[in-house]
Amino acid sequence: MRFQAPESLSEQIAQHIGQRIVTGDLKPGERIQELKVAGELNVSRGSVRESLLILQRRHLVEIFPRRGAVVSSLTPELVNSLYDIYIDLLCMLGRKLLERWSGEQLSGVMARVRELQAVIDALNSSRGDAAEQVIDAGFGVMRYTYGLVENPFLEETLENFRPAISRTYFVALENFRDELEETGRFFRLLADAALRGDSPGLEQAICEFGEHQRQQVLSILKQEVSA
Repeated sequence: MRFQAPESLSEQIAQHIGQRIVTGDLKPGERIQELKVAGELNVSRGSVRESLLILQRRHLVEIFPRRGAVVSSLTPELVNSLYDIYIDLLCMLGRKLLERWSGEQLSGVMARVRELQAVIDALNSSRGDAAEQVIDAGFGVMRYTYGLVENPFLEETLENFRPAISRTYFVALENFRDELEETGRFFRLLADAALRGDSPGLEQAICEFGEHQRQQVLSILKQEVSA
């Protein structure tokens, strides 16, 4: 059995604040006041301060002398830097998966892809929580894959990227109504390629979807600048 330590209070606070940033409840440039957060959550300012340092490492906040923590801005440079490396990491995860498993051995992965499709089919894209549910289901597929690949360094690296990529993913899903179905199509392509043992096809699907999502987010940022 794999030992898992309980999440620290600072990590729980970081996840709470981070989710508010991902969903846009906390806007870019908005200041996060330690005292206010501590009062709202009934925790110490020290725990809040530690959580903000965690969020800084995850590129969701910036901390400035005398000004404190503010929600980081999504910029084209940040988005490009994020997708440049994240796409490559996902391709590596896919390659390692097919190096170790094939065919019916991937039934667990296929089951989670079907679960994700069921979530998409059941959702109305106008629902307020549609994007959050789809993002969570998509990462559920990836988290299951970690256990098959058994590379703790790759797992840790991808998990560290999850808050930042969730933020851009949310932006795309919230602004383009057809992105829910596009996500489902992407995971179906992944499942088909994996069952065939088609590593190049798997990587092509990842690259195409990653580039598609990158361009969606960049187009939104461009519209915001010109507005």
